Amino acid sequence: MTQGKFGLIDIGSNTIRLVIFKINNFQRMHQLQNVKVTARLSQYLDNDKIMSEKGIDALINTLHSFKIILKEYEVSKFYPIATAAIRQAKNNINITERVKKETGIELIILSEEEEATYGQYAITHSTKVKTGITIDIGGGSTELTYFKNKESVHFISLPFGAVTLKNMFFANKAHNDEKAIRKTETFLQEQFQDISWLKKSQLPLIAIGGSARNIVNVHQQMINYPIAGNHEYEMSKDELKDVLNLFRSLSFSELQNLDGLSRDRADIISVASLVFINLYKVIEAQEFIFCNKGLREGYMITKINQDFPDAYSTDHIADESILRLGQSYGVSPSVAKQRVAVTQEVAKQLSENDFLPPNKNWAKILAYSAQLYYLGQYVESEAASQHTFYLISNSNLNGLTHRERVAIALLASYKNKSMLKQYLNNFPEWFSNAEIKWLQTAGGLIKFSDTLTASHINQIHKIILNQDDKKQYTLTVYYTGDILIESYRANRQKKHLESLLNGSVNIIFTKN
Repeated sequence: MTQGKFGLIDIGSNTIRLVIFKINNFQRMHQLQNVKVTARLSQYLDNDKIMSEKGIDALINTLHSFKIILKEYEVSKFYPIATAAIRQAKNNINITERVKKETGIELIILSEEEEATYGQYAITHSTKVKTGITIDIGGGSTELTYFKNKESVHFISLPFGAVTLKNMFFANKAHNDEKAIRKTETFLQEQFQDISWLKKSQLPLIAIGGSARNIVNVHQQMINYPIAGNHEYEMSKDELKDVLNLFRSLSFSELQNLDGLSRDRADIISVASLVFINLYKVIEAQEFIFCNKGLREGYMITKINQDFPDAYSTDHIADESILRLGQSYGVSPSVAKQRVAVTQEVAKQLSENDFLPPNKNWAKILAYSAQLYYLGQYVESEAASQHTFYLISNSNLNGLTHRERVAIALLASYKNKSMLKQYLNNFPEWFSNAEIKWLQTAGGLIKFSDTLTASHINQIHKIILNQDDKKQYTLTVYYTGDILIESYRANRQKKHLESLLNGSVNIIFTKN
């Protein structure tokens, strides 16, 4: 798959969705369009699993509309994939023939295992979790997988989803009917307890799909979460219960207008919450994690990796994500690499002289921050710090926790201590006092290190810090090329280094 525009039509049991991706020459997927129709195809399946003509008509009408959008966007190629509702329909051959005849579209019906595999593929290529249980609740089925060391071990597709559970237990009843809730929980416990590899596995539970996304969005609204983005957002069992209790406390009309909740999921969101909570109990999960990359992304990543095997790996997820973010905002990989090397060399000298507390856990954070330093100048140079902080802290970065993402944003945008404190005001209790002190120190050294790569044409070979007297230091910088710009800027910004050392610094540039 080369660069260009590609479409994916996801024909599910609850919704039919069209997503148009633009893939650039760095193999980064950028979403250009995302539209959906809540067709509820599963409700058109009768007791014999035959889809009615009305259901087929709803599918065909939606596909006609999507073809118009695909043509408008000049999409190179699109993939129409169908899951549970079409897969379960005993007349699916008739459905595919009618769709082909009336729209020219050849449906790709995914098997249960393929559906689960693509979802799990998305998770293992976009999160740092190495071993866990995944769940994808659709309208008519629920896919569960157990992966170990990023490899799939077990898989099962359960013949119920949010829509079918609603029809089974909440038909003609309120979404918060206590009796229906108890019956649903009993049913779910029986279903999950029968799966031997689930019970007491004590692994992270990773969820994909629209229901999980809505639950996360609502929880973020509940706690006034300070940043955007829900990828790799973590919740405890109690927090999942808090969200469910909110749903149960509201009338249906209030639920439809709840911030963070899609209006067309209001009637099934409580049922989905029950699925997550009861699975959490059976697993005795460590945590609930949302992955915003699901079936669609897993399918597209698979296609990209067929042509570019190293584009998306399971081992260097954060590295790839940081690299692609930088490239999207004009950060030169060679310049970033040079700045990272200089930053690490300065950090090494400070650590050896006991001025930078060693923090092995955040060594990568320091490198990522130097790599993305002031990327916000792509938007506007005068407000580069503010744009940098906003862009990084509100970007979904694969393989990084939200706390790590904010730490990178703080360091990559570092201007001075006052600005750092201003940014930190929105994140009370996210970082300890010791961590804030480390962030101040690391931010200052990145800012100073950036001055040593100002021209982008020299090459720093070695940096040595010596203490001449109690508060007198010499920083010797060995380089090749021209150093005029670096010399000027480094001497102007050496105050950041002097602040860290609590003494004066004499910078000597030595050519070799």
